[in-house]
Amino acid sequence: MFVTAQQLEQQMPDATRLLSDEPEMETSLHYMQLLLLVTCLEWLWRDQNDYFIGANLTIYFSRQQLRNRDFRGPDFFLVKDTEKRPRNSWVVWEEDGRYPDLIIELLSESTANIDRNLKKSLYENRFHTPEYFWFSPESLEFAGFELIGNKYQQITPDARGWCWSEVLGLYLGVENGKLRYFTPEGDLVPTPEEAALSSQQSAIAAQQQVVEVQQQLSDAELRLQQEQERSQRLAEYLRSLGLDPDSMS
Repeated sequence: MFVTAQQLEQQMPDATRLLSDEPEMETSLHYMQLLLLVTCLEWLWRDQNDYFIGANLTIYFSRQQLRNRDFRGPDFFLVKDTEKRPRNSWVVWEEDGRYPDLIIELLSESTANIDRNLKKSLYENRFHTPEYFWFSPESLEFAGFELIGNKYQQITPDARGWCWSEVLGLYLGVENGKLRYFTPEGDLVPTPEEAALSSQQSAIAAQQQVVEVQQQLSDAELRLQQEQERSQRLAEYLRSLGLDPDSMS
């Protein structure tokens, strides 16, 4: 039976209602790493409303792909210059044809080969995503690529093993077994909990400094008082000898 394009279109689900169709994260290490990537960037950009972060969220980029369900979304992706609001999935044709500006895949034994080859090719040739990174929470393998022309070129890490992301305006690097963000100055981008702890520690340090200054002032006042008492005793002694201490100054 011949089916027209219009009939086929009518059979497709409403794009605005498309739900993400992603499996659970491979391990708790993968889950915690993904959570870390999301929360740190959300904290750093907490005053911005012009970006969207997708975490284990399906990207629907063609009607054919939607019918076949033959693609799993990135573990982490970022779209800049867009409205920050909740989405059930990222539907390219409902987002003015926008693809991610940055993608991070978390490698595992079952996905590493696909992430290094099939997905890398897709992000390069179909998505034209400017930056692509992968990281293994288990082996700590880390690599970054930037789109030069129409081809991905590997980003050369610096002496610390960090890769600069032009999209983020940050470094990405491994510290304590986790993929983290670092500012251009090299400071770690904290989680909200780390930021709160740092603020608390700074407050405690400031309070301790105030206590130390107060103690120094108290010690100085005590020394001055002791000096005044010694001077007074000396003056009294001189007077007992019939001498005027004021005439001797």
